[in-house]
Amino acid sequence: MIPKFRNTRAWEEAQLLMQPAFIRVVDNIRKQLEVSDWKGSYEEVETPIPGYNLCLTRQDESVKVDMWDLCFQICFHNYTPMTDSEEDTHAQQEVEVDSTLIDETGDVDWQNLEDKTKGLIEQVFASLPS
Repeated sequence: MIPKFRNTRAWEEAQLLMQPAFIRVVDNIRKQLEVSDWKGSYEEVETPIPGYNLCLTRQDESVKVDMWDLCFQICFHNYTPMTDSEEDTHAQQEVEVDSTLIDETGDVDWQNLEDKTKGLIEQVFASLPS
């Protein structure tokens, strides 16, 4: 689902955070895959917005995770991923940028970004079928 921004400043802050968040997500996924019995690959998707799914497989099990949803969960306080059927029936979700990810100079706070990303990716892997 595409987030809705309250104002231009929120959109600009999201623009600042999204690429660094994506990079941290990919790197933290790589680290988790190194110590996991799951195999990972990426699949390009076109809808609802162009992006990628993380495709995790282990024996006959498979799980897909939307990469944008991961980035949105990191960059925004109140983002909740929705299923495809929920997206069809709900308006755009208004989001609030996580200001702890931006330092006092207006740049990315890399340590907070890394900490939040690492925690989320660890949760994703911990929630996989055992």
